[in-house]
Amino acid sequence: MIPVILSGGNGSRLWPLSRQAYPKQFLPLVGEQTMLQETLCRLPVAETEAPVVVANDEHRFIVKEQLEAIGRKPMTTLLEPFGRNTAPAVALAAIEVARKDPKAIMLVLPADHAIEDVEAFQSAIARGQEAARSGGLVLFGITPTRPETGYGYIAAGRSDEAPGAARPVSRFIEKPDAEKAAALLSAGGYFWNSGMFMFRADTYLAELKKHSPDIYDTCLLAARRFERDMEFTRIPAEIFEHCPDDSIDYAVMEKTSKALLVPMDAGWSDVGSWSTIWEVTDKDEQANAVLGDACLEDSNGCLVHSSDKLVAMVGVKDLVVVDTKDALMVAHRDNVQDVKKLVKRLNGEQRTETRTHRQVYRPWGSYDSIDMGNRFQVKRITVKPGERLSLQKHHHRAEHWIIVRGTAEVTRDEETFLLSENESTYIPIGAVHRLFNPGCIPLELIEVQSGAYLGEDDIERLDDRYGRATPKPEVEEDKIPVMSEMV
Repeated sequence: MIPVILSGGNGSRLWPLSRQAYPKQFLPLVGEQTMLQETLCRLPVAETEAPVVVANDEHRFIVKEQLEAIGRKPMTTLLEPFGRNTAPAVALAAIEVARKDPKAIMLVLPADHAIEDVEAFQSAIARGQEAARSGGLVLFGITPTRPETGYGYIAAGRSDEAPGAARPVSRFIEKPDAEKAAALLSAGGYFWNSGMFMFRADTYLAELKKHSPDIYDTCLLAARRFERDMEFTRIPAEIFEHCPDDSIDYAVMEKTSKALLVPMDAGWSDVGSWSTIWEVTDKDEQANAVLGDACLEDSNGCLVHSSDKLVAMVGVKDLVVVDTKDALMVAHRDNVQDVKKLVKRLNGEQRTETRTHRQVYRPWGSYDSIDMGNRFQVKRITVKPGERLSLQKHHHRAEHWIIVRGTAEVTRDEETFLLSENESTYIPIGAVHRLFNPGCIPLELIEVQSGAYLGEDDIERLDDRYGRATPKPEVEEDKIPVMSEMV
């Protein structure tokens, strides 16, 4: 059984913690591990092979680092240049799997689900394998616990075998309103659509070709032009942009006669909003869920997530407060679905807070922009042991480096030298330079930038072990202010 982990999406309803450059599947929202890591760690090890991960090209090094942290090496990581929904993503994974074994069983899992009962989850997987092996397209239906309006529903017939065995799907129901959801719950025989699937690679491709030939043809053409880059497989953008945007449900499952449902009662949640985080998090006697540093007085039913400072609340009820280094979000728990509207508005205003955190992760480590003013910026930089930044130069800024922990090997034009704690150096404008951590502990330094333009796109990479290209400037060369204009 080959897991196919879908790690796309932005998780905008979990802003300001989830952002485009570092979305929710890479965050430890309900445990010590990230959502992606938990998705892989709950699989039955003896019954699963190396996974295929489908992710956005921008997130490739995050995926690589998080898989390495739990000792999981993927069969490959398919890199989408942009999202085209789940049907094409799974099709490309199926083509990759079919090259190895057309009859291999694929277990398709989104990377952002929470499961409380891992044993029940693995039991449902075991029950689905025989149906998938026999040519069925299995989806896992969640036993409803409340009249939920945020999920789609599936109607399934009775099983002639054990209560948990696969049963034929009779119809799909769009996300209902509150009245219809209550009626479905009381009627029985309906399940939440989990978005988790199991089928043979050849079965899925045959049904996709039958019911959505445009997706099948485009994905087949794209797969013939896959580009291998280290352990990554790049999907060609010039072909993939012509692929229809559609989900597995619409493209295949609602049209096929081979759809089978396996019930699952495992404490499942798709962790789609802050109210869901509140539901799955341990609470105090006043039903408050606190993640981080908070002090609540005469308050109940609240969720507080604070990663940077103390949050104090007095006399409030059913609030969600999420504090990060550069943004604070306050919402009523009943209105957290509208956070997505807030993000859309901020995107319209071109606010960077929806795209990146103040702390930005790179394959070599991370940096935190701790201060910024006219013609200067201060960063706290961390370089992982054995990692090195690209050989580069800047056309519009100079840099001062002060080492606060560890040892740095610095290349500056023709010279290479070591710096230890409390030592510093200066990188002039236009100097070719590189930073390397030769030690066994993280290298930490303070970088002070000064110059006419301090954007991250003022980097000309001459050599890069991660294969990153020189970024396209956001500001055209002739529009960067000269010294006299700045004065």
